[in-house]
Amino acid sequence: MTWKDLKNNTYWKVASNKYLLITVVFLIWILFFDASAWLGPQRDLNQQITEKEQTRDFYKKGITEDKRRIKQLQDSAGIEKYGRERYLMKKENEEIYIIEYTDSLKVNDHE
Repeated sequence: MTWKDLKNNTYWKVASNKYLLITVVFLIWILFFDASAWLGPQRDLNQQITEKEQTRDFYKKGITEDKRRIKQLQDSAGIEKYGRERYLMKKENEEIYIIEYTDSLKVNDHE
């Protein structure tokens, strides 16, 4: 195929049209490179949406856990269990032994 044949080809005439080339370059610029481009901020907004959904799920799990804990603390046995575990409370005339394993103790690196 020679240069004259290529110039006479209808596809080449359409593809080499200066108005079409300028329009394509303009569209690429608007879609990808401009400050208010459609694809760049859209990607950022989608990322923010997924982050917000993850935090929403995290807080919903926390709320359900808190509701479960509040339901446990409605009776006196639950309050007693919570006080014994959390604050190491005890009844009178009762001895409590706390067993700590060596792998669960915090050790300073300087010692």
